[in-house]
Amino acid sequence: MYLLAETPYGFAGFQQLGGIMRFTHPVNTLKKLGCGLAFGAAAIMAMPTSALACTQIYMGSKLTADGNTYYGRSEDFGPRYVKHFGIEPAHKDGNEYTSVESGFEYKSKGATYRYTFVRDNPSQWEDRYDAYSEAGINEKGVSCSATLSTSYNEKAEEADPITEETGIGEYSYASVILGESATAREGVELIGSLIDEQGVCSNDQIIIADNTETWLFAALSGHQWIAMRLTDDIASLNPNIGSLNYDVDLNDTENCLHSKDIESMPVEKGFAKYSADGKFDVAQTYGESLADSGVNQWSRYVQGRHYFASQLTEGTDYEIKTITDKDGKPVQKGAMVSEIQPLFFKPGKSGWSTFELIRAFGNRGENVPGLNANTDGVYCIGSERNTEINLFQIRRGYDPEVATIQWEMLSRAAYSVAIPLYSALITEVSPYFSDQTVSFDHCNAKDVVYNEEPENSINYVLMDISSLCFENPDTLGTSVRTYLDALQNELIEQNKEVDAAMLAETTTEGRTALANKAGKAATENTYKKCKALLQEMRAYQKAGNFDERFTPSDLNTETKGLKESITYAKDALATDPVTPDQPGTPEQPGKPEQPGTPDQPSKPEQPAKPEQPATKPEKPGKSDTTTTVTTNKTNTKGDLPTTGDRFDDRMVAAFAIAGVAVISAGGYILYRRNKE
Repeated sequence: MYLLAETPYGFAGFQQLGGIMRFTHPVNTLKKLGCGLAFGAAAIMAMPTSALACTQIYMGSKLTADGNTYYGRSEDFGPRYVKHFGIEPAHKDGNEYTSVESGFEYKSKGATYRYTFVRDNPSQWEDRYDAYSEAGINEKGVSCSATLSTSYNEKAEEADPITEETGIGEYSYASVILGESATAREGVELIGSLIDEQGVCSNDQIIIADNTETWLFAALSGHQWIAMRLTDDIASLNPNIGSLNYDVDLNDTENCLHSKDIESMPVEKGFAKYSADGKFDVAQTYGESLADSGVNQWSRYVQGRHYFASQLTEGTDYEIKTITDKDGKPVQKGAMVSEIQPLFFKPGKSGWSTFELIRAFGNRGENVPGLNANTDGVYCIGSERNTEINLFQIRRGYDPEVATIQWEMLSRAAYSVAIPLYSALITEVSPYFSDQTVSFDHCNAKDVVYNEEPENSINYVLMDISSLCFENPDTLGTSVRTYLDALQNELIEQNKEVDAAMLAETTTEGRTALANKAGKAATENTYKKCKALLQEMRAYQKAGNFDERFTPSDLNTETKGLKESITYAKDALATDPVTPDQPGTPEQPGKPEQPGTPDQPSKPEQPAKPEQPATKPEKPGKSDTTTTVTTNKTNTKGDLPTTGDRFDDRMVAAFAIAGVAVISAGGYILYRRNKE
């Protein structure tokens, strides 16, 4: 049983276990309750279905233009929620992993590996710096994108419930995998063994890869799991649906790893399901039923399949459905399929480019009649609630140090730019990435025209650009998206030149130096262009003349390119000695017509860093790397409920009843971490 109570961190939950009331983290409590925002019964009735969701994508190498494998994920949490890119150093004495969302504990059996992460601001996780590493690559070339929250059905829950007593979850997945695994298979086996021993505290899917293999790992129930080696001739799209079907041979240990009792347990408990040809059906045995999946999940699935030219047919495969409250008032519109769809499919074309795969995460269903988020009010992949998007580009057979490029977006994909990073090698983070000590307060800014972000923070610059575009899609959105596409294409093209130099370098020392230099150059170029763009957008809004749509002064409206190209490749490959860049603030352009080529910034006085929170966990042992890692400890978060993605007619009514019960029992209200 779960109850809510107000804590210093917001409304948290208390779970009754054997007569003992145990504290659970506020975010995780909302997961269990299955809602993101409610203010009693009336608000529950009015809330849109699935306020929160994430989308995972995979594209095999035989389907891409460059013959590379791509995979990644978008995280949805809230319109303004800052994320941080950083580096966790190696620890020669090992590391101890603990969690806020459960009682999970694990201690390294030896030294750990350095890895990159994307974490939250510690202020959102009880001032802890170690939560939810989310996406990164370790020094062995193992990459991970975590997590895609899914759900299991009632029978699976009854037979093998998830456990918060000891179970691992999204708070710890990526940190454990990247800190401890030298290969992707090792990561799969490690997480599997931990679930065998301690269970999981949430249902999730994770993708783990290296230079030879890509694995899709799924936590099915409290102690049951499966991992499938993905082939090069398929694509996958999953918007938080645990029952998307797939055909797998449980006896093929080369391509499938799983818990020992994955089939015997449901057979014994009487809920195992089999396909028409008699094969054990993993997804249907454990995943939620079609009736328990929601219109927002299926809207994204239909939008994604359409984007990848493997369209579903309205009226045959799916219908557009409007969810109403008890008074018949529409509360949410979306898609509902007629039958469960496949997890893997063949796109209608091949030759997918890096740019197309980056932009897939910004897909708003623009070309899907009735499911266009811009005009039809439906949920979408490129949602206003995106907080972070990662895409990994893997070159099979390359040296693990250079095989994988991490394309990282720290804001909403609809209006953002992905920065290329050689994350297996980098030991220094660009100072234009604000670290975990930056204030979270700007996330709460209501007017980003006059309330400017902290200096030298590409995290907040991209957030503010996105906020202004979502608030003013007609006057700002179209031209800004065109400009950001031009910038993205230049980053992609110039990275080819940087990559050629990287592949020509033969020593780890030389590669590391180039990776650090390239990461800083790509980030600085992106920051300066985007900061100048944001200044012009603010000037346009302040002028208040909206008769003409905004046009970035650095945009060539005829070629749809930049008037002045970035210097990423030139800066990265310069032979002169490079010292760590000290960012300044670009000067305000004198006129909106003077674009994204601000003068060289002067060095501002560096403000004193805020004191580190007293509760920052200690690191067990020193780093065994001799290179200084310019980052601050570790950070945190998790993706809120996919159960909140399933408020169909039955669920709306059920939560209305639950809301009344909660109010009458104690006057509690549900609360979302990222207040809006």
